[in-house]
Amino acid sequence: MGSPVSVLNVKDPRTDLPESILQSLALIEFKWPLNVNSIIIKPNLCYYWNPSTGQTTDPRIVGAIIDVVREKYPSANIGIAEADASAMRTRHAFPVLGYTRLAEEKKVALINLSEDILEEKTLNINGHELTLKVPQSLQKSDLFINVSKLKVMRQTTITCAMKNIFGCIGTPRKVKYHPLLKEAIVGMNKLLRPHLTVVDGLVALGQHPIRLNLLITGTDAFSVDYAACRVMGYDPHKVGFLNLARKEGIGSEDGISLRGVTDLTSYSKSFPRPNFMLSKLLWRVQFSLIKAYKQFSGDIIPPALEE
Repeated sequence: MGSPVSVLNVKDPRTDLPESILQSLALIEFKWPLNVNSIIIKPNLCYYWNPSTGQTTDPRIVGAIIDVVREKYPSANIGIAEADASAMRTRHAFPVLGYTRLAEEKKVALINLSEDILEEKTLNINGHELTLKVPQSLQKSDLFINVSKLKVMRQTTITCAMKNIFGCIGTPRKVKYHPLLKEAIVGMNKLLRPHLTVVDGLVALGQHPIRLNLLITGTDAFSVDYAACRVMGYDPHKVGFLNLARKEGIGSEDGISLRGVTDLTSYSKSFPRPNFMLSKLLWRVQFSLIKAYKQFSGDIIPPALEE
C-alpha cells in the first residue's frame, strides 16, 4: 500500500530548512516513533562531487534534520551513515563533502557502513538469487532516515529513494550488482525499510544541475520514487525497478497522494526525455575526459566508468 508524499518548495534554503522539514512532515501526517534511542541518517554520497552538482546530498538538509529530530529526541544517539562504493571511500567523502565538519558542529557520529557488522542475506528476486551484505546498525536503528537525491541515471531512469537504499550494501564494489541492478535495488528495499525518506531537491540533476529548491518527503520509498517520477515528468510504469517492486509486493500506487505542490509541470522541463540520447552522448564525452585525467594524474575514477 502506498502512502502520502509531500512536495514542498523551500523559499530560502539558508534559513528555512528546519521549518520546511517540519511542514513536510505535517503534510504527510508523520507519526513519530516512540522510545527512540538510535537515529541513523543515510545521505547519498555516491562520489566526491559537491552538492552544487546535484550528485550528492546537501549537508544543510542533514543538519536541519538533525536539529528537528534532536528537538524530538534530545537524548538519542544520532549517526550519519554511508557505505564505501566502487570508486568512493567514505572516510574521504565525509571530510570532502562537509560531513566531518557537520558532525563536529552537531555532535553526532559518522558511520562507515562498510566497516559495520554485515549480515549476509540471500533472497530470490525476479528468479535470481542474490546475496546482499546488510549493515546491522541499520536494521537495529529506532529511526532510520533515508536522505536521497533527485537525479537521473542511465541504467534506472531515476535514482532517488529506493536506489539510495541500494547504496547501503556493505560491499564496496557494488558495480558487481549492476548486471542485476533492478533486482538488487528491490532486494535491499525488501530488507531495509526506512521510517522516513527526505529527498534533497535543492539542486537536482537533470539535463544539467538545476536549482529547484524542492523537498520530497514520505514514509514509503516506493511512493516517494513514484512522486519523484512525476516531478521529473517520467512515467513510473516505465521505470524497471518500480515495476519489479510492484511484482515483488513492496510497492503499490494505491494510497499514494501528492500533498503540497501539486502542479509539477514546471519542474519536469528540467529533465531529459526518457530516451536520454543527448544526455548519453554528453556523459560519454565527460567521462572520456575524466578517464583521460585519471590516466594522466592517477586520481580515482567515478563509479560510472566502472559500470
